[in-house]
Amino acid sequence: MMKGFWLLMMLVYVSSSTLSQGQEDSLRDAEGGRPHVKYLSEITLVGRNTRSDVHFLPEVVGASINAGKKNTLIVMENVHGNIVNNTMRQVMSKVPGIHVWESDPSGIQIGIAARGLSPNRSWEFNIRQNGYDISSDPFGYPEAYYTPQLNSVQRIQVVRGSASLQYGPQFGGLVNFILKDGSEATKPFQYETQQTFGSFGLFNTYHAVGGRKGGVHYYAFWDHRRGDGYRANSSFGVNTGFASLTWKPSEQWKARLELTHFDYRSRQPGGLTDAQFATEPRQSLRDRDWMGVRWSMAALSFDRLFAPSTRLNLKLFGLEGLRNSTGFLRTPDIRDSIHPQTLSPAPRRVDKDRYLNAGLEARFLTDYSIGDVKHTFSAGVRGFIGDTWRRQNGRGNTGSSFDLSVLGLHPVSLNFLTLNAAVFAENIFRIGHNLLVVPGVRWENLSNRVDGRIGFVGSQEIPVLTGTRTRKFLLSGIGFEYHVAATELYANLSQAYRPVLFAELAGNPTTDVIDPALRDAKGWNADLGWRGRVKDWLFFDLSIFHMAYRGRVGVLAQQRTDESFYNLRTNVGDSRSRGIEWLVEFSPFKLFKSSSLKGGFTLFLSSALLDARYDHMRLVSRTPNGLEEKSLRGRRVEHAPGAIHRAGATYARTRYSFTLQYSHTGLAYSDAGNTINPLSNGVTGPIPAYDIFDLSGSYRFNERISVRAGVNNLFDRRYFTRRAGGYPGPGILPAESRNIFLTTAVKL
Repeated sequence: MMKGFWLLMMLVYVSSSTLSQGQEDSLRDAEGGRPHVKYLSEITLVGRNTRSDVHFLPEVVGASINAGKKNTLIVMENVHGNIVNNTMRQVMSKVPGIHVWESDPSGIQIGIAARGLSPNRSWEFNIRQNGYDISSDPFGYPEAYYTPQLNSVQRIQVVRGSASLQYGPQFGGLVNFILKDGSEATKPFQYETQQTFGSFGLFNTYHAVGGRKGGVHYYAFWDHRRGDGYRANSSFGVNTGFASLTWKPSEQWKARLELTHFDYRSRQPGGLTDAQFATEPRQSLRDRDWMGVRWSMAALSFDRLFAPSTRLNLKLFGLEGLRNSTGFLRTPDIRDSIHPQTLSPAPRRVDKDRYLNAGLEARFLTDYSIGDVKHTFSAGVRGFIGDTWRRQNGRGNTGSSFDLSVLGLHPVSLNFLTLNAAVFAENIFRIGHNLLVVPGVRWENLSNRVDGRIGFVGSQEIPVLTGTRTRKFLLSGIGFEYHVAATELYANLSQAYRPVLFAELAGNPTTDVIDPALRDAKGWNADLGWRGRVKDWLFFDLSIFHMAYRGRVGVLAQQRTDESFYNLRTNVGDSRSRGIEWLVEFSPFKLFKSSSLKGGFTLFLSSALLDARYDHMRLVSRTPNGLEEKSLRGRRVEHAPGAIHRAGATYARTRYSFTLQYSHTGLAYSDAGNTINPLSNGVTGPIPAYDIFDLSGSYRFNERISVRAGVNNLFDRRYFTRRAGGYPGPGILPAESRNIFLTTAVKL
């Protein structure tokens, strides 16, 4: 593949050097003259006066290249739905194929994925805020415990798998939350507030101040959200604070300081069996389970504009995070009952994590000429260090409060260290009047180390299988765009990888063996599509995709020569995902030139058809007669519904709007074996298809005062999106029943 890649690079160079002058003007749409190339700050408003909630990213934003990639830009101000609760099926409704787990109260932690990947805390996406990492450890534990409060979010950038070359390893791509920053302010002090009330005791209060004076602008907000939760024992409280200060002494220089704090405490109602869910989905069999998270982040960024098309961006960022939990984590078929002799419940399990991360990213972008033709080059470097401190299986008390005290030591005490350095580059070659070719490369140097213990035998520690794994490799990719009037054909093929996670490096030497040849999962993403806009009445994106995921990590039961058994942690097989994704947004009033008389009416359909299956997948298990091996070839990948459809209709006039949205998610399985008949403990089995309707509306009294209201799950459908194997409680995690919300907003 690499030889072909470099040969194509050489051909592109030779072809581009023969072009004639004036190609920059040809990069404009025939309709409306929209420039394909825009040099925009990463937090500059795009489409400032539009009422649409979905757009395509410009070819160049800041120092990053988006040309030739499947991407979406979500304008949060125009999203119709309950953003206070981070309702991602509404926020991401026009991003085809996004699979959402709806198991956290009030959207404390989002779980999204695409193309057959797991939505578990969005760990298959590179999750960022204003361009920097916010997950626990992107390389060893990429779970997103923190999600920005969407009241404060200005835009969301979504770039599919091809983002691996610019942003790192995840197969899913990039999700970047761009927060408000005060750049819109027209006076030294502005204030806004939102108050939300909703079902199940929901209350949310949001307060923000911002302003501008001379070359300085600032923005800060504080958000508090609390509620009782849909189920018993699911109350929560969430606090989020953010402050940014931007100094722009001239058009050439800009510096920004950002501080973020997030904390929550939530009761965990635990999972249910299928029988319990059918009887009463709101019930809870756990009243002593808790989780608490605290996230503190700081970021310092510098921008230097050397010319309109030459810029440098530098980001320094750091994170300290705590993730703590206590509870009775048995499957729901086992009751948390009072012991008849001690007359008290069983001791709870206490787990504690601490994350300390620091990183630097520098990106440079410039235009240059070969002959008379301008091209665009972007390159960057990254350095990252992550230190994770993990204590697990501590013997907690028998109480029911959020108490993290432990009797003695935690049996599991581990320290994980991650070091990463990367260099990446992409280039837009412009060929002829309409063709763009965008090759790219990324070089990775990644090192993981684990130390500590995984338990005790008497008073003797059992050390973990200590070791350092260092690897270096090159990723490559190439994208294409061909402009046809106001539309464009695009294609992309990019390599990606999934690093070996911390949990896969920490083994018990008496029961586990880590394969010395264990390697990171690698593969590639491919997209081929057609997107664009027909005047102002049709917006569309139609594409096919293929994702190859090679070297998935798993556990195989093995037997030694002395007939003892052990678990081998190794690469067990491959999977592939392929399908079709499309978005069509149609405005009939605009087509027939009647919108000025009757308001605006918009219909949309966002869909994905997916076939995600295993290839060459081994499963070795222990039976009474020894070991049994079988192949899972052809089985569907777990958490991969075959179809996801979202459709809706919006009617809007000057002051008000109404939106009805329909969501369908097809059948999925919770395990690679595709178990049809659920196990009695609720952990393994199918996740049935479900259909949900949401209704929302808004009314603006004037430029300062507005209200928003809605009903989610309009027809009160009972459904669930997840069967958990561990946290936040094994078993079925029911989604919310019908619920309402009302938000009032004031800007001064």
